[in-house]
Amino acid sequence: MVRKVIVGEGTDYPLNGLLTLPDDCSAPVPAVVMVHGSGPSNMDEKVMKLTPFKDLAEGLAERGVASLRYDKRTFAHARKMKKQLSTVKEETIDDALLAVTLLKNDPQIDPDRVFLLGHSMGAMLAPRIDAQGGDVRGMILLAGTPYRLEEIVLRQLGQVKSGNSLMKSIVALEYKIYAKKFDGLYEMSDEEAKKKKFAGNLSLYYFKEMGRKTAADYLLEHEKPVLILQGGKDFQVLADEDFKAFQSLLAQRENTCFKLYPELNHLFVKGLYNDILKATKEYSVERHIGGEVLDDIAAFIQNQSKRV
Repeated sequence: MVRKVIVGEGTDYPLNGLLTLPDDCSAPVPAVVMVHGSGPSNMDEKVMKLTPFKDLAEGLAERGVASLRYDKRTFAHARKMKKQLSTVKEETIDDALLAVTLLKNDPQIDPDRVFLLGHSMGAMLAPRIDAQGGDVRGMILLAGTPYRLEEIVLRQLGQVKSGNSLMKSIVALEYKIYAKKFDGLYEMSDEEAKKKKFAGNLSLYYFKEMGRKTAADYLLEHEKPVLILQGGKDFQVLADEDFKAFQSLLAQRENTCFKLYPELNHLFVKGLYNDILKATKEYSVERHIGGEVLDDIAAFIQNQSKRV
């Protein structure tokens, strides 16, 4: 059962969305708000032939969990967004908070069992969304990282430097330029960071504002239930670095579950190449998120008791 909704209706940035419900809604059901990764993205979080948010919505509905997915602001209002200096607050957080409120006010949704499901950069931001007004029951973080965004950018450029000689020289230059830009980022004043461009209309302040607190910093401030999922063949967020860092940093944290899927990639489908240089080939073959991931997410949500 799918219902069309508008996230942020009546605001300057209304977003088309879909509320996907289980067939049985005789009683209010638990639900997730899906938070996109980086870059413009539609409500399915479509990457070439892959549609992870659509897969998750349909699979979770079959398992008794509703979901809300919606077009990202930078996708739906690209022209308007390019004309302003924005941070992740305007790009992602404000809309996620509106989506949470929409779910909590829906009579078919149990307001005490609303969760955030963040993917990639969305997983980096989910703990902040919760802390800054989301107040959700728990979080599911897919392919997230406890590192700062600029650290991931530089690492991914470092991975690409291993390509052919032409690509290596181009990316090596980019790495040098960006590393220099990021140097001393947190010693800059906000105004200075806002004036310095990273690329396009993106300023260094975008990174500084986001990097003041990491996902792990936010998570360590409370003990809400969190499920952290990672693909072993993810070449954008790395199991041996990001996932292990989460495990180490959150080792003593209550209500934290970790699950590694050795054969899955960044979008939680079967990995083909395990090579960032073959990302286009990796994402151009249609596959869908399998039952194991869907079962684990649904079980985590269903196992959380209502707050007293």
